Amino acid sequence: MAKLERTLHGDFNQIIKKIENGILNGSMSASLEDSSDFYSGDARCSVRVFERYSYAGGNRVSMNVTLFQNGNDEIHLSAITSGGSQAVLFKVNTWGEEAFLDKLKEIL
Repeated sequence: MAKLERTLHGDFNQIIKKIENGILNGSMSASLEDSSDFYSGDARCSVRVFERYSYAGGNRVSMNVTLFQNGNDEIHLSAITSGGSQAVLFKVNTWGEEAFLDKLKEIL
């Protein structure tokens, strides 16, 4: 598992679209598995779950991306990848997870 947390500034809608387009266009095996958007007062939260094939690990890797903003405050991003390990007891070969997260870093 790999994790990235950042504070972003800009337009919430543009940032989530940039992330979606960048991930989906960044790998021919990438897919948007599901999404959720909700509001509470001035706060909003968007969740995206992506998946792609990891050539390094020979399996599929998922990435959950969450954006949160309260009113016009800064935007908080949390991205967590999983599924790249091939071991039973200990996590080994997490290159696919790291590579998926690196793609998101490039987009941001």
